[in-house]
Amino acid sequence: MSDRVVLLGTKGGPALRAGGAMPTASLLEMDGRRVVVDCAIGVTKGLVEAGMDLRALDLIFITHLHSDHVLELGPLIHTAWTTGLKTPVTVYGPPGIDAYWAGFLASMAYDNAIRVADEGRVPLGDLVQVVVYGEGVVLDGPLRVSALRVPHPPVVDAFALRFEGARVVTFSGDTAYFPPLAEFARGSDVLVHEALLPAGVEAIIAKTGLGDKLRNHLFASHTKAVDVGRIAQAAGVGRLVLNHLVPADDAEITAADWLAEVAQTFAGDAAVGTDGMEILL
Repeated sequence: MSDRVVLLGTKGGPALRAGGAMPTASLLEMDGRRVVVDCAIGVTKGLVEAGMDLRALDLIFITHLHSDHVLELGPLIHTAWTTGLKTPVTVYGPPGIDAYWAGFLASMAYDNAIRVADEGRVPLGDLVQVVVYGEGVVLDGPLRVSALRVPHPPVVDAFALRFEGARVVTFSGDTAYFPPLAEFARGSDVLVHEALLPAGVEAIIAKTGLGDKLRNHLFASHTKAVDVGRIAQAAGVGRLVLNHLVPADDAEITAADWLAEVAQTFAGDAAVGTDGMEILL
């Protein structure tokens, strides 16, 4: 297994549009571990298309509980289970993740019970451990995982995640511009950071019809691409990859537009994430 990051979905926000990118989910394979970071709709298919055997599902981290990061968590685990998963899965998530999982099991109680009785499966609930995490070291060992609380109002429990093993990979999660994130990500081989392009915001407002409240949320809760560059430069990262793009499906905005903003503040290697992009570590 090559150490790599695969961006399974790179769109910011929950809406789906024909021919467009899928919402946020990523796969990190490093030091023999398979880590899924966020589980938006489409994550299961994305993992299969990335070449992962769902029976090898191992670790899942949820950065926060917005739907475009957690909607397909339960269905992913359930589909892996019906595919033949027999080994434990650990889900790390912010406060509320345990309630989500309990609710999912309750919603699928009929199907789960039938499959245990009729097909001889291990009860799904017995395979899954849910761990509620906060800021600090989340997992210690050959793969070390740390969390930093980031500002993503009105969500209080939103986190960036740093994975340290043979390489160092940091995911910003959803965040407003947050200079302390540069120290948290310092020396990362890869920084996967969310990004907003102000020039595309009005088109989003027009498509959704949500007006000032959505506009205010986008600017208060996300990081402009030019500021993403500032974080990457201060952190001294080896490579910056833009993710959770807002907008991700505007035909008038190209990768060159994103990179021009980043280049104002970051002198290193940068790329604009696309669904299915593989970053070798």
